Amino acid sequence: MLSFFWLRCLLKMVKGSIVPEDILSFCCDGLQGSTLCSREPGEREEVPGAMGGCSPTEVQMSQLVLPCHTNHRGELSAGQLLKWIDTAACLSAERHAGCPCVTASMDDIYFEHTISQRYTNAPGQQRARSGVGVGQVVNIKAKVNRAFNSSMEVGIQVSYEDLCSGKHCSICKAYATFVAQGPPGTKVKLKPLAPQTEEEKIEHSIAAERRRMRLVHKDTLKDLLTRSPRDTELETRDGSVVVPAEKTRVESVELVLPPHANHQGNTFGGQIMAWMENVATIAASRLCHAHPTLRAIEMFHFRGPSQVGDRLVLKAIVNNAFKNSMEVGVCAEAYDQEMSVSRRHINSAFMTFVVLDEEGRPRTLPMVVPQPGDGERRYREASARKKIRLDRKYVVSCKQNEVPLSVPWDQSNKVYLSYNNVSALKTLVAKANWALAREKEKVRIYTLEEDKFLSFRIEMSVRIAAGQAFSLLSDLRRRHEWDRHYASAELVQQVDEDDAIYHVLSQTLSHENKPQDFVILASRRKPCDKGDPYVVAFRSVTLPTHPACPSFTRGETLCSGFCVWPEAEETSKVAYYNQATPGYLAYVTTNVAGLSSSFCATFEACERFLLKNKDDLIARLRDL
Repeated sequence: MLSFFWLRCLLKMVKGSIVPEDILSFCCDGLQGSTLCSREPGEREEVPGAMGGCSPTEVQMSQLVLPCHTNHRGELSAGQLLKWIDTAACLSAERHAGCPCVTASMDDIYFEHTISQRYTNAPGQQRARSGVGVGQVVNIKAKVNRAFNSSMEVGIQVSYEDLCSGKHCSICKAYATFVAQGPPGTKVKLKPLAPQTEEEKIEHSIAAERRRMRLVHKDTLKDLLTRSPRDTELETRDGSVVVPAEKTRVESVELVLPPHANHQGNTFGGQIMAWMENVATIAASRLCHAHPTLRAIEMFHFRGPSQVGDRLVLKAIVNNAFKNSMEVGVCAEAYDQEMSVSRRHINSAFMTFVVLDEEGRPRTLPMVVPQPGDGERRYREASARKKIRLDRKYVVSCKQNEVPLSVPWDQSNKVYLSYNNVSALKTLVAKANWALAREKEKVRIYTLEEDKFLSFRIEMSVRIAAGQAFSLLSDLRRRHEWDRHYASAELVQQVDEDDAIYHVLSQTLSHENKPQDFVILASRRKPCDKGDPYVVAFRSVTLPTHPACPSFTRGETLCSGFCVWPEAEETSKVAYYNQATPGYLAYVTTNVAGLSSSFCATFEACERFLLKNKDDLIARLRDL
């Protein structure tokens, strides 16, 4: 059979002699309609599946694990994985920026599926390893979530694929920050990113919260250390071996060669991370005299670049060993001449290791005795970081339906509770399947049914500046002036400029025929960029100073709050969101009409409150 290419050539040769134009068009169009899509002259042929429906910044990388990528057990080394992650993320960042980019930081990484040794018992077979090993494929997907002025956040998803069984399993999810580099002495202004899908809109919105959390991380640690006892109390475990921390110290040097650097001569961030992981593993091995497994990495923060020809000095030491895990601190310093005295601090990170037994369970570790001075400081900081890490993983990493309604609030988790509070509301706002349920004059009510949750959105346009509406709606102490369900609200604690905790008394009776009370965390956020709304988010927390009282029924709110968008100089769109908990659904389904009327009446009262008080607010701000 003639191929389509040769048949088309034949038709072109006879065109103009015995084949009329209409027959030629019929033959070509008919053949194209059955095999290929017609396209205009000069138009490139679309390859099926190539970037179809993907974000313009999305990069997909698939790497076959070879023996050179593995450790002594034949399993993928964490250092190699970090290099691949950094490469894919950098390519995504450069695709958006249109210029070279460098790694500024890498957020915490928790390995969901271990990339080191793991054992399973197959029926009738010996115990076998099932980690990521030779012959398997690592799939990495990276795309820019949000671009700020000269930096951008890149989200990375990593999974592995067993080619024999077809099994796919998640390894980790990470967020990296990259900075665009222009010519020397110039600063690159990045173009904004326009998210398209619901997932992209959610990530774009929450990226601002993650950025805020990065910036206050050091302050959170300092605050926790200030509140903890100054004296270092060593952990005691019966029968445990005691190892001086100094015996785990490692120092190694690497020469940066051209294969380790990009086209600008700067060392790849992933290469530095791989070297750091290597020395951290050695330090951990010196404590346990076994082969440790990397479980988590706390933020890599690049303080400055290194270039080809630099010598990188890598230092690692076990800061603290807990019952089943240990923290290893590692840093990288650079100098450009063999005899140079001054060294540049390039990077530092903290890595958590465990040691698994033959059944895949964590072993009990020896205790660490820190050196006086800096060793004791690192020991205390490691304990503080562990608490922060557990709080953050509990609050931030869980899916929304896995987080309890009321999470205990304290100083160590205040940043992450605030993050969870705002990000939950922003996620609800970005949902795409809102359905208009009722429209009464200017008030519109939308509903969203999802899993076991029923959410409401009530919105209207109000003749008030967005900033003024934001200020008036942020203070729960004034909510009783327009919301008849509120009896009073007491400010329990002003956490910081953006967060406050209130004790709210409600006039609504519970099924126990008692009034309800709430302990609510209110988190405020001003717009991070043009197009972002003002946000006031609410969620329940628990406080030891305000336990449940017998005369009230303690109520809980999962996710609610306001978003205010500027529409004009003196006009704003005000929207209220509320995600109903399962216990509230029975009331909703039996009183839909009454609930809609109540929503409309309450929101109309809110409009009157805003219009009445906006002039007073302007006067107070002018006095300040």
